[in-house]
This record gives sequence, structure tokens and C-alpha cells, in this order.
Amino acid sequence: MIYLIPTHLGNPDPSLLPAYLKTQLEACDILFVEHLKTARHFIKSMQVEKAIDDFQWELLDKDTDDATLSKYILLAKDKTCGILSEAGVPAVADPGAALVKIAHRNNIPVKPMIGPSSLILALMGSGMNGQQFAFHGYLPVDKAARIQRIKLLEQKARKDKETQLFIETPYRNNGLLTDLVEQLAGDTLLCIGADLTLETELLQTKKVKEWKQALPDLNKRPAVFLIA
Repeated sequence: MIYLIPTHLGNPDPSLLPAYLKTQLEACDILFVEHLKTARHFIKSMQVEKAIDDFQWELLDKDTDDATLSKYILLAKDKTCGILSEAGVPAVADPGAALVKIAHRNNIPVKPMIGPSSLILALMGSGMNGQQFAFHGYLPVDKAARIQRIKLLEQKARKDKETQLFIETPYRNNGLLTDLVEQLAGDTLLCIGADLTLETELLQTKKVKEWKQALPDLNKRPAVFLIA
């Protein structure tokens, strides 16, 4: 069995996560994690009764190769395992998806568990179309390519009435926001969801021409952007 175990989005309050996660964590023999330090900190915050050093810890990140994944799947055939995301739910914009894919090929049960997802929270709170939407991950770093993608997403939003979601590395948020308000039409709707679940949470939808009057500082704040 592989449990897909959600973590918090920055707010360490255990009440923001389902109580049953603690039981499932304690059942795991092996934990596949993106960063060992933050994963261990998360386990401690959940106050599990199992000693933290009784878990077998394995690194699962964007650089994990196929040979390592093959080794991991052999472990999962005999042990109860958990995949932890660095923030939010595993396997969505997260390297855990690679192991889940192989698990299905090997008939290993996968159990996704309920927890906070910044994408879903932002979509829920945006007021935009929640029946037709698409997530595009990170937009190109190259400015020209990024601007081209922004214009294509705006066209798709208008043509298909489909909400377009994307994210950026937090320290590049302000640059992306500047490009959005400069390149999108004034009446295009832009939603910004930043620091979701934190005391500094920002979740607001405005027309681009309204955002231009006062842009928030999103530097180093985890954020989701939506246009419609």
C-alpha cells in the first residue's frame, strides 16, 4: 500500500489536516519525501506516537531517476509506504506522481488522502468557472516565451470559458504579476491566491485594469494565479 499523505501549506496547525492522517502515518514503514528536514519537521508537528527514526526515509524529488524508482517500487511491494509532498497534496505538481504511476503498473494499491491543495482552494475562492479549468504548472522562465504563453492562455480562457491556473517560483512572483497586468486585456479577470491557509492569506479576483491600480507584493509568497 502507498498512502498519499498531504502536508500543510505553511501553517503548521495540525487542526488544518484530518485527524486520521496521524494513524495512517504511524502505519507507514517507509516515507518517500522531497526534503528530509522539512518532512521530519512535519512528522514531529503531527505528534505521531511512532519514533521518527523508526521510519525508513527515502528521497523522492524531481531528480529521482528510473533506476531509483524501480528500487522504491520493490520496497512498496512488501512494506506500507507514504508519499509526502513538500506542501499540500502529493503527486499534483509534485514528483510523487512518478512513483504512483509505477505503483499502478505493479498492482500496488494507492490511497490518496484528504488535505489542503492550493490549486483547489484558489479555484474554490476565485469565483471562476469550476466546471472547466486547466492547470499549466510553471510558465516559461524566458520572458518572450512567457508572454506568448500568457496570451495563449487568455485566448483559451475567452474561447472555451475555461479557467486557467498556473504557478511560479515564489521569488519570481512579482515579475510574473507585472507581465500579467501588462499583457492581459484590461477586462480579463485575474485571481491571486497567496499564502493560502496562513494569516497573511490573499485571495482576490479583480479585472486586470483594477489590479493595475495597486499590485500586491508577492515576493517569496507561495501563490496561484488564475485567469478567466
